[in-house]
Amino acid sequence: MWAQRAWVGVHLPADTPSGQELFPYSRMLNAVEGNTTFYALPPAATVAKWASLADPAFRFVFKVPRTITHDARLRDVDAELAAFVDLLAPLGDLVGGLTLQLPPSFGPRDIAALDQVLAKAPQVWRWSVEVRHADFFGGDGRRALDRVLLRHGAERVVLDTISLFHRTPITEDGHEEWRTKPRVPLLDDALTDRPIVRFIGSDHPELTDSGLDRWRVRIAEWLDEGRTPTLFVHTPDNMRSPVLARGFHAAMCDMVDGLAPLPEPMPIGGPEQITLF
Repeated sequence: MWAQRAWVGVHLPADTPSGQELFPYSRMLNAVEGNTTFYALPPAATVAKWASLADPAFRFVFKVPRTITHDARLRDVDAELAAFVDLLAPLGDLVGGLTLQLPPSFGPRDIAALDQVLAKAPQVWRWSVEVRHADFFGGDGRRALDRVLLRHGAERVVLDTISLFHRTPITEDGHEEWRTKPRVPLLDDALTDRPIVRFIGSDHPELTDSGLDRWRVRIAEWLDEGRTPTLFVHTPDNMRSPVLARGFHAAMCDMVDGLAPLPEPMPIGGPEQITLF
């Protein structure tokens, strides 16, 4: 998410008004994992505000509301899913995709529900699926999931929590991440031309740095194959996340010919345009 007030004066201009963080954020990085829609539907006016603040080259990857994925478990949700897509329609090309993040209890026995939802889901934008049930990470469960995703052109979200769980955390935020994030095997293969990686770092900075370094070769391979990967960087307190993301992108520019750099961030002192709001 982008509305991190702790970033103001550190990563975002010091005079960024509350509620306007998206304007400088989208001119510092080129994508965001839209976590807010998982917890509640935004009012239409909020969606319109996002459309007005985001840089035209920016992309949102929104999570589908948990009322659809967790409460209803993808059963009888066609109308709710269509309404969610309609709500985001004013964003147009700013939406890079929608993610169905499924609960750990959603396993291979539920695969038919996922198949039906993806078959009927509005194809305005790309779809991805994040699973957390252990049986989806190997054997028949993984093969069944891959068949469904490939049939509908949906991507499996790659969740990397290796750095997070490598060493016992030392902060409250780190312990909270240990409590809430799943310990799942790392599957680093792409099913489509738009792979998505969610990298969850540690409150031990060196573990986060080394974990990100391991992704450089894989992302470079995907780019060389003509894929367009998206990497989201998280840490327990997220204070370093923008710097880590920009550093990773800069490293990829050094490794892959023709990869455009990210835009220069707006001055921390606060440019004139941020005061227009």
